[in-house]
Amino acid sequence: MNSVETKPLRVYMAGYEVFRTDASELGQHMKALCAEYGFEGIFPLDKDIKPQPTRHETAVAIFEGNVRLIEKCDIIIANLNPFRGQEPDSGTVFECGLGYGLGKKLYAHVLDARTMGEKLATATDPVTGLYEDGMTIENFDLPTNLMLGIPVTIVEGTLEDALKRLRTDLGMDAE
Repeated sequence: MNSVETKPLRVYMAGYEVFRTDASELGQHMKALCAEYGFEGIFPLDKDIKPQPTRHETAVAIFEGNVRLIEKCDIIIANLNPFRGQEPDSGTVFECGLGYGLGKKLYAHVLDARTMGEKLATATDPVTGLYEDGMTIENFDLPTNLMLGIPVTIVEGTLEDALKRLRTDLGMDAE
């Protein structure tokens, strides 16, 4: 009987964790967590980018490196928690869009999965329904903007909770 060894699915972990002062150590921890659940974790810092002559050239190298990492993954799990405001990190949002365009499975985790209307209620005029900036609130009973809430399976909790859901959805728990 021939047993065929299969490689674990590769999970790109998009999120603002790369801005933390302990990003490298945290990335190693996140990759180990992926391995515990049977996946190969890919962290955005898993590329060898050398400083370039200008900041712009360095930025281009980082962008191109992250695109290559996303291209070689099977799944994206994004941290869509608010970052420096009410919305997720814009780079993470771009990575989700790129993953969608490339046909990747998309998962995310948020600590607060209430709808946008519920989360923004305290700054919303109860008479007009307008947010404090004078604009309407997108409220389709989703925890994020619909452009994320529709294509992304959003899990309330942490990366580990998203990994558990992914295993279940892929039928890996039945093995």
